[in-house]
Amino acid sequence: MADTQSWNTTTAAKSPGSAPGPAFALLGTVQMSLIFTLTSLVVPLPRIGREFSLDRDDLILLSAAYGLTFSGLLLFGGRVADRFGGRRALTAGLLVFTAASLAALLAPGPQTLLTARFAQGVGAALTAPAAMAVLRAVFPQPAAYGRAMATWGGLSALGATAGNLLSGVIAAIASWRLALAVPVAAAAFALALAPRLLPATPASPGRFLDLLGALLATTGITMASYGLVLTDAHPWGSAAVLAPLLTGATLLTGFLIAEGRAHDPLLPLGFLRDRRRALALAAIGLTAAGTATTFVLLSLHLQQDRGWSALQTSAAFVPFAVALLISGRAAGPLIARYGAPTVTSSGLAVGATGLVLLALTGLAPHSPYAYGLLPGLLLLPVGAAASFAGAAVVATDGVEPQQTGLAAGVMNTAMELGPTVVLAALLTLGSDTTSLAATAVAFAAAAFLNTRTK
Repeated sequence: MADTQSWNTTTAAKSPGSAPGPAFALLGTVQMSLIFTLTSLVVPLPRIGREFSLDRDDLILLSAAYGLTFSGLLLFGGRVADRFGGRRALTAGLLVFTAASLAALLAPGPQTLLTARFAQGVGAALTAPAAMAVLRAVFPQPAAYGRAMATWGGLSALGATAGNLLSGVIAAIASWRLALAVPVAAAAFALALAPRLLPATPASPGRFLDLLGALLATTGITMASYGLVLTDAHPWGSAAVLAPLLTGATLLTGFLIAEGRAHDPLLPLGFLRDRRRALALAAIGLTAAGTATTFVLLSLHLQQDRGWSALQTSAAFVPFAVALLISGRAAGPLIARYGAPTVTSSGLAVGATGLVLLALTGLAPHSPYAYGLLPGLLLLPVGAAASFAGAAVVATDGVEPQQTGLAAGVMNTAMELGPTVVLAALLTLGSDTTSLAATAVAFAAAAFLNTRTK
């Protein structure tokens, strides 16, 4: 496996026919827009419910629809990128995503909006791993690719933060539909510039697409995720939760058995046997879960317990976004100096500290913003940026070029499933303070385990 600490000695390579800077900017915009779309309905969801007369279950499904197909199809999307070439798969994914986003923007009713959200997830599942496959072609040298991944790791967190912030602002001053215009514009922009800025990537004509594995993985992940999402409205022991959970678990068990027997599996089981990669993927999922949990719990706390408006709530997270942006810029040089595992474990430790502060002071009924909420809202993004960046480098370290789509699919799956699993588990704890404290403990445990991989 390549030494992640030596990549500062090599300069970035320039792919034939591509300019690394503009190409990375374009691919980064695509990645951020995909995650922006995931969170763009969180704040305006109550307004959508009033407009379309939706009950709680309908709103839960509408909120989760995009993430269900996105996470469920990512492994298959990664293999499609490896089989047909990254740029070709990226173009196909963007076409589906653009059309679905436009349908969501213009949806006349809730059924059209729900169908469009499912379709957006399909397009995103093709686009996200393909973007990472093209990124590998833009930066073919391992050192340059490692530096690019250090920045790439923080883009998803930045996209999620932007989705929460901008959707709240837009919902407060205009129609919630304007938030849905952002992914339409970003995807159309990327489609127009991709042929000019992105290099062609080779296909693997002889590679077999594991359709049985894709079917089992997609339906298994989707059903299990849907069951976890429903725990927000139904008890764990209810048929509404148990039926999709047990169905998903059965399908995923069948997936593992099928992958062990497949000639060219969708997910080679040996890919996850590397301890460093497995822990890095866990860190990515946990960090995504920690930031998502914080947004959900604090947004509800500020609006329901303190009576803040959607605009005030969005403004409260502006320092979070600024800290995330600055820390993301600093992560690359830190990884070059100290190594990706060290930066990952340090980021988790700092994030745990921020979560503890939020649990102890941020949720207190009358705690001032300046020294009640703000310290935790600054420390958590600093830790999250470092953790995302370091873990992204470790998770893709040593991956063969022909498996770049696979690595991207696995990494994005961890990022999508982490919040769903952790939020469902935290709902059983009842108290928001206990939930943040439990997440902090998980961060600290992950930090310790990652220190053991150096």
